[in-house]
Amino acid sequence: MDLIKTIEESQKKEDIGNFKVGDTVKVYFKIIEGKTERIQVYEGLVICFKNSGISRTFTVRKNSYGVGVERVFPLNSPRIAKVERVRPGKVRRSKLYYIRGKVGKAAKVKELIIRKADIQKAK
Repeated sequence: MDLIKTIEESQKKEDIGNFKVGDTVKVYFKIIEGKTERIQVYEGLVICFKNSGISRTFTVRKNSYGVGVERVFPLNSPRIAKVERVRPGKVRRSKLYYIRGKVGKAAKVKELIIRKADIQKAK
């Protein structure tokens, strides 16, 4: 059992962006088409994290031409170039599945306002 944990630890990524549920993020995802490789940006709201360890995933939801689209990304995948937090969100739940049933302004999440004093306390 210890051998499995050591293999998982060696394959984990350390440079994953600092984001949580409720944040709006940009996921830079590598796409391979034939011999060419490009990076596609997927921007949306993080609605949940699932599992733990090497198999941890997160789900990002966005509206594309009026239709809700969700995509599940493996957190430790080598295809994820980086995850950039665009806007921090203020939520009180760990799973935001209720967003699926909301339309328009009701589907928005409040923005978390970070003050300079809070940043200095953290250092």
